[in-house]
Amino acid sequence: MEIRKNKVKAYFKEGKTTYGIWNGIANPYAAEICAGAGFDWVVIDSEHAPFDLNSILASSQAMAAHQSGIIVRPPSGDPVYIKRLLDVGVQTLIIPIVETEEQARNLVRAITYPPSGIRGVGAALSRAAQWGRVSDYFEKVQEETCLIIQIETVKGLQNLEAICQIEGIDGVFIGPADLAASMGKLGQSSDEGVKVEIKRALKIIKDSGKVGGILALQDDLVKEYRDAGASFIGIGVDLIALAQATQALANKYKNH
Repeated sequence: MEIRKNKVKAYFKEGKTTYGIWNGIANPYAAEICAGAGFDWVVIDSEHAPFDLNSILASSQAMAAHQSGIIVRPPSGDPVYIKRLLDVGVQTLIIPIVETEEQARNLVRAITYPPSGIRGVGAALSRAAQWGRVSDYFEKVQEETCLIIQIETVKGLQNLEAICQIEGIDGVFIGPADLAASMGKLGQSSDEGVKVEIKRALKIIKDSGKVGGILALQDDLVKEYRDAGASFIGIGVDLIALAQATQALANKYKNH
């Protein structure tokens, strides 16, 4: 049996601009709906939504039949939890609030087996290795593992150039909401000063050879950040889509 190919990492290698959606409804039905819609990738967001390891697994299994790449954002860069996510079959991780070069290097170590890294070895218990059925798992796993880090504070921006030089990081994603808050502009992620910093960061990322990403929920922002160098762009959130659609439907009839 061969190791599963990582669709997200393949997009990165091709240099393709991709578009995805955030999955915050913690139910496999919602994940399957998102994956079947035709997005290039879906992020299961366990940083802010109530996912646990079992629900992440169930949602990943529900999405497996579709073409969308599957990404998981854990609550933090805890190497123990990262190990568990990798073992249940997660191939692409997006890690929030990375601020220093040391922190970024430790994340690379967390997704890598010894002697270069610290990932615990447990292939016999691992869905990722199909419980030992993937014969060349240890030889191929690193090729199919993708690490995306999030820069979303002023401190992270200050260390961005050094972070972008680290081997083993595939992509760097800018978090506009947290960045705005870190700049003293809570709730103002579209502020011109914030956008200037985001565009500067995207240029640094692109110039370093890494893939730059952003969450942009308005058409003008998608174009603006794509022109600035973003090629990994989140264009929606399932919870927001549901909230807006249900509110519009209710208003359509109740207000008349």
